[in-house]
Amino acid sequence: MVPFLSVVLPAKNEQGNIGVLIREIHASLSPEYSFEVVLTDDGSDDNTAQVAINTAKEIGCQLQVVFHAKSCGQSTALSSGVRHAKGEWIITSDADGQNDPQDYPNLIHQAKQITKEHFCVAGYRKKRLDTAWVRFQSRVANKIRQGLLDDGVPDSGCGLKLFPKHTFLMLPYFDHMHRFLPALIKRIDGEIVVCQVNHRDRNAGVSNYNAWNRAWVGIVDIVGVIWLKKRAKQPIIATVYSNQD
Repeated sequence: MVPFLSVVLPAKNEQGNIGVLIREIHASLSPEYSFEVVLTDDGSDDNTAQVAINTAKEIGCQLQVVFHAKSCGQSTALSSGVRHAKGEWIITSDADGQNDPQDYPNLIHQAKQITKEHFCVAGYRKKRLDTAWVRFQSRVANKIRQGLLDDGVPDSGCGLKLFPKHTFLMLPYFDHMHRFLPALIKRIDGEIVVCQVNHRDRNAGVSNYNAWNRAWVGIVDIVGVIWLKKRAKQPIIATVYSNQD
């Protein structure tokens, strides 16, 4: 059965989290939605993929695993997962379990209200469980990005988003693009909807990223996205002729 929805999980060394997460995804979406989980194993050196495979078999969850021979980073892992996904709509979620699958149905509900062809429902972790220092770094990073890009998203670091697969495939690919999906989708006249979501502690493992790196390393990326936005043109189609039946 071809799924309506694909949950794409970029993952590296998440064997302590991925099994629980897949069970939660299955409980959140089944049986109401036709869905699959697409896991991109981004060069893990632990048993992330095998734990996912074993869990999916046990609970009867549709699963694809895309293996990267070596780590390529979150944006490339996300892109690989989306390109292999069979669903019409994509939900992206962090594989560490900090995004709550119980929020997925609300994102789907929000998406069903949108009439535009291209859109993004972006998660907003209003009540974050991070330390005060991490929250401060995130506020600074988000203010910098929002001031320059004006994409209407208060929490660019939230991995929980929903968008059509064909929308993603229209976007220009570059490393770190996952941080700028709302701005890139807005660039092609897409609608951006912000949805408040839950934030949870990581159960196992450690993060490979910090907000300060995202803020300052991302300055070059922000400049690039501004350049793309300024050169975007949206044609108004007057009519289309075809001699095909």
